[in-house]
Amino acid sequence: MEQITLASVRDTPLSVDEVLAAVTDPRAGGTAVFIGTVRDHDHGRDVARLGYSAHPTVEAMLRSVMEKVLADTSVPGRPVVRLAAVHRVGDLEIGDLAVVVAASAEHREEAFAACRRLIDDLKAQVPIWKHQAFSDGDEEWVGAP
Repeated sequence: MEQITLASVRDTPLSVDEVLAAVTDPRAGGTAVFIGTVRDHDHGRDVARLGYSAHPTVEAMLRSVMEKVLADTSVPGRPVVRLAAVHRVGDLEIGDLAVVVAASAEHREEAFAACRRLIDDLKAQVPIWKHQAFSDGDEEWVGAP
């Protein structure tokens, strides 16, 4: 059975229900979900607009990160059962979902660890860049090389 059940980057609104359904499994005793939303400020500055862009290989990179998370967080006899992740690209509004990741495992400890590792590694390694425009007219790229 496939452990990576959803690895997607899209320009349409995200669904927590879709991600949760993707990790639901009768073997899982614990499920952890992280939801990242667009906030109205960053480092004490008011955010006016925000957009995400991604490299064309983004989904392959996301899947690679997810495979590494599975390998590193599954404990013998207590495996991570399923992982799912979706990230949005394009122009987003304050309050929109930007990213949703989830992990299910036989036990909560592994579900929490895999979910945390997945969002941290996604943000650090997957080629998705955030462009923020601030209310004062200044702009910045976050995560861009």
